[in-house]
Parts: sequence; structure tokens; C-alpha cells
Amino acid sequence: MQQNVWIKTGYILLYGASIDAIAHQHVAMQVVCPDRDSTCILAGKTLHNAVIIDSNTPHCLKMESGWVLLVEPHSVLGACLKAQLSGQPLKVLSISATLQPLLSQSDAITVFFKAFSELIQGAQMFDNQLNTITDPRISRLLSELNSCFDGQCIKPLQWRAKEVAHKYHLSESRFLHLFSEQVGIAWRPYLLWRRMLCALLTMQKGASATEAAFSAGFSDSAHLSRTFKNTFGMTIRQAISLFK
Repeated sequence: MQQNVWIKTGYILLYGASIDAIAHQHVAMQVVCPDRDSTCILAGKTLHNAVIIDSNTPHCLKMESGWVLLVEPHSVLGACLKAQLSGQPLKVLSISATLQPLLSQSDAITVFFKAFSELIQGAQMFDNQLNTITDPRISRLLSELNSCFDGQCIKPLQWRAKEVAHKYHLSESRFLHLFSEQVGIAWRPYLLWRRMLCALLTMQKGASATEAAFSAGFSDSAHLSRTFKNTFGMTIRQAISLFK
């Protein structure tokens, strides 16, 4: 069975088999969609349908085969998922699964979102650049961070709150408040999330864990490994196997 990961601005889409993630939490919202003949076990409950999990909700996951979508909350899709949750930490979608196993790598994203848009209406899911940010300074900041997805990763050392605030002519406290207000996540955990994506992108290109740690600004591979497991609930070795 093919296993694949697509890392784009605003989301990570994963399709794999034998997914086994221990208890963890992350800033991204999550959608789990088992294949038609598969099941997933979430918090000890066996499920056959898609599930939405809110940002920073602790969870563990075992799935025979299927899709996992991680979405940044300030994206248009994230806002759509938030509306579906209506204040709940998670929601099982009471519909029959329509998502099919992966047929080919080239059309995977199109296949997934076409089927997913039939399950959740009202979101512009194909344009991952769309977000709910209204402040132009925060919008520019996110655009700079997004350069990592184009292979122009900027070292995390340049992203201390004090330095970013100065760049945008804000006090540090005002910047931290504004960022949290606009993005829905505090600056420090969000930056850590983006550093994890940087590490994933680096490993996806064939780099070692040590090289990925350096690229993402971690002190060493052990530091990256601990943070990775806390964020995704799996080891780096398990994650690398999904790229094959």
C-alpha cells in the first residue's frame, strides 16, 4: 500500500496504513477519515466515519488505513471546521464514508478535497492561501513564514517575539496579544508548530533527523525527536516511513 504526506501552506494531508499515534496534541485542527473498509480507534472508541478534532485537544489515534488532515485554525477551512464543532472538542460526522483509498500520487489532493467537500459544505478548500486574518501586519508575517514552503526557510532565530514586534513597530506585549487574537494561537506554540513543519519538509527531501533539527533551529536531533513525539504522537522514524 502506498503511503504519502503532502505539506502545503495551511495544512498537512497524510494518507497511510497502520497509523499509530500515542497521546499528543498540536495547534492544528485535525480531520481523520478511515478508508471505507477500515476503522480508526480514537480515545478508545472504534469509528467508521470521519472525525473532526479541535486545536489543542489531546488525543491518540490508531487507524488501519485512511486519511489524516491537519489544518491551521486561522485558514478558511479551519474556520469551517470550527463552525462544524460548535464548541465541542471533537465531532464524529454522521455520514457514510465516501473517501476512497489513494489511487495515484498525482491527483491525491484533488481526490481528497473533492470528496471531503461533499462531507462539509461552505469552505473554499482548494485555495490553501485563504485565511481569516484581517490585520495587515500579521498577514505579512504569515506570508514570510510561508516562504518555508517554497524552499526558502528562514532560520527560527530570527523569530523572537521582541524582534518581530520591533519589525512591525509594535511593543512585544501588543504583538503577542494581536497575534493570538488574529490567529487563535499564541505566538510561541505557533512558531514551534511551524518549526516542526520545517523539519518535516527537510526530512521529506531525504535529510537525516540531525539535518532536519539544524534546519528547524533545534539544538540537536534528540531535542527535535522529543518535540516531534509530543506534537505528532509518533517517532521520527515512524514519520519518515510515511514518506516512502
